[in-house]
Amino acid sequence: MRRPMSTDELLVERDGPVQRVVFNRPDRHNAMTWAMYEGLYEACERADADPEIKVLVLRGAGDRAFVAGTDIGQFAEFRSGADGVAYEERIERIVDRLERVRVPTVAVVRGHCVGGGLAIAAACDLRIATHGSKFGVPIARTLGNCLSMNTYSLLVHHLGPARVLDLLLRARMYSGDEAHAAGFVAEVCDDDRLDETAEEVVSRLLGHAPLSMWAAKEAVRRLRRAALPDGDDIVAAVFGSDDFHGAVQAFLGKERPTWTGR
Repeated sequence: MRRPMSTDELLVERDGPVQRVVFNRPDRHNAMTWAMYEGLYEACERADADPEIKVLVLRGAGDRAFVAGTDIGQFAEFRSGADGVAYEERIERIVDRLERVRVPTVAVVRGHCVGGGLAIAAACDLRIATHGSKFGVPIARTLGNCLSMNTYSLLVHHLGPARVLDLLLRARMYSGDEAHAAGFVAEVCDDDRLDETAEEVVSRLLGHAPLSMWAAKEAVRRLRRAALPDGDDIVAAVFGSDDFHGAVQAFLGKERPTWTGR
């Protein structure tokens, strides 16, 4: 029996041994607010605190997006590079908590999985997607900002440096098929089979040894984190730039940004 645990922009429910999280802003392509980020952190805490939970599943409401990044309106208050560093530290806190969840985590993707959404999906253990899903971080043509070192590390860990640079420098979007071919997506399917495919994956996980799966997750996480350098200087330089501040205002005004390199 399903028991609701929260409402509004982030839905969290217990479905037997599965905890399900739904990013619930379909009219905004499920763009993340701070309340949603904090709700995701709390959902991870709940998953680890309940010994009956065996799998954590994340998905977006509606047909258009898993998560289309952070709500851009929240960047309008940034005034300096320090604001960018603080922002990326908050994102890393959430992404790191998701990566540390003890049970297997599955991102079920339909539509756009972009920016912060791509980081959330990358922090999960498995990704299931439709052929027409879109994966990318097109910030080189939109906001002119950058990612944290942790997010760069996550993407390189999954895709390799050449693919990550291709995605970022050309602001490319991978289809579900391309993401599957790159090894980022575990299962790709038609739109009408997404729920069925996701449940097949979840069912298989539920039949496996919890400690074996936790050991695999934790070992891979430690291997990635062991080589993680500091990158606050990069974040501060980009988020403190005229380009970034101008691009945020242009985005909110539905205009095209002008890049100066400053």
